[in-house]
Amino acid sequence: MCSLFGWLDYKEIVPNRLKRKLTQALANAAEERGTDASGISYINEGKVIIYKRPKPSHKLHFSPPEGTRAVMGHTRMTTQGDSRHNYNNHPFAGFAGDTSFAFAHNGVLWNDKELRKDKLIPDTHIETDSYAACQLIEQQDKLDFDSLKYMAETVEGNFTFTVLDDSNSLYIIKGSNPMCLLHFPVLGLYVYASTESIMKKALQIIGLNKFAMERIATDEGDILCIESSGNITRSEFEPKIYRSKYGSWYDYDDSSYYNMHEEILLAYCGCYGVDSEDVELLLEYGYTCDEIEEMLMDTNMLHEALRDVKYMCGESLYESCYGGAW
Repeated sequence: MCSLFGWLDYKEIVPNRLKRKLTQALANAAEERGTDASGISYINEGKVIIYKRPKPSHKLHFSPPEGTRAVMGHTRMTTQGDSRHNYNNHPFAGFAGDTSFAFAHNGVLWNDKELRKDKLIPDTHIETDSYAACQLIEQQDKLDFDSLKYMAETVEGNFTFTVLDDSNSLYIIKGSNPMCLLHFPVLGLYVYASTESIMKKALQIIGLNKFAMERIATDEGDILCIESSGNITRSEFEPKIYRSKYGSWYDYDDSSYYNMHEEILLAYCGCYGVDSEDVELLLEYGYTCDEIEEMLMDTNMLHEALRDVKYMCGESLYESCYGGAW
């Protein structure tokens, strides 16, 4: 569970001092989803600049220069690729035809080794599974909706990707992982973060929560391009369904199987001291993945939800089904 965050300023009326504070506030709030490494990318004189380090965000000083139109950021919880080697951390640099870009991923990809074995992408010293998706874009020799669709339908895993190109266009490729995208029309500013809780913390710190805003819908299978002018265009890809534990990829949607986002919650809840059976119970009673992710960061909220479920199903039923201790 890593985090994506960033902004795009299309009116250029927001002071650079405020945009720097926004960058740091988003990065610091995003630590709730990863502290192994953090980084940002931006465009300076037509070149993609990437600054990343194997440190939590609050130990870094993110200071994009005057005139920066967009920032794309990432905080990392390591799953593959030692974060102490900075080349394994996000964002990654990519080149597709005449376009250079930065790339970041929230999630886990399962088939990166198969893609290399099948020679769909070349071997590399970068060990992170996410980099396979960056290479798939590069191999299409262009950065557009078609190449992003190809990438999103070729990888297997759970994801949301962001891409920032050298013309300050920001792409969001929305898979099963969360994304919160807001638009501040008066300011000419888009701001995004993986979760609402990250967004709220950052906006409150710098006071942007006082301005009128609108939420931009991002559904699984969406590809959004926010141009430097502020215009949004959209395309789509076909999401895959994962067949639950130890299963395989296929297209049939059976409610008895977990989707990939749920699989990741079950796999990593132990990192937060939460039993997977508790997560399964919350899923069973209709809590969404995004809601459960927020609960993992707030044990009081988690315990309240579990108490509610206990009340609904009865303690004896819970104990007989799950063997749980309340």
